[in-house]
Amino acid sequence: MNPPSALSEAEQNELLATAKHACENAYAPYSNFRVGAAVLLASGEIFYGCNVENASYGLTNCAERTAVFSAVAALGAKQVRIRAVAVVNDRNVACSPCGACRQVISEFGPDAEILYLGPSGMQRSSMHELLPNCFGSDSFT
Repeated sequence: MNPPSALSEAEQNELLATAKHACENAYAPYSNFRVGAAVLLASGEIFYGCNVENASYGLTNCAERTAVFSAVAALGAKQVRIRAVAVVNDRNVACSPCGACRQVISEFGPDAEILYLGPSGMQRSSMHELLPNCFGSDSFT
C-alpha cells in the first residue's frame, strides 16, 4: 500500500472542523470528557464520530472507532482506506487515540496521519509512530 499524500491546509481545517462538530454530539455523562473524531478517506470522503459512554464502562465506544465503523458501515470495508484522522475534545487537551483505536485505525490506514488538537496547537503523528510493529492482516501470512 502506498503512503497517502500529505494533507492540504484546507483538508486539515475541514477535518478538524468536522471533528469539533462531532464532539458536540458526544454522550459522556460519566467522564464528562467529550471527544470528536473525523476520518478522511483516500476517496476524499469524511466520516465522523463521537464518544458514546455507557454505565457499564467496558461498553463505551471511542470517537475514533465510531468514525471508522461509520465509514465501514456506509461503504463496506474494501472501500475504506484512511488517509488521516483528527481528534478533538472539549477540554482542549491533546489526546491521541487510545490503543484500541490505534489498532482499528491501522487496519484501514496503516500509513494514516493522526492530528490531535491541544493547548499548544495541532500535533501530528503517523500510525507508524503511534503503533509500531502493529498486529495486522499480514500477521496471518
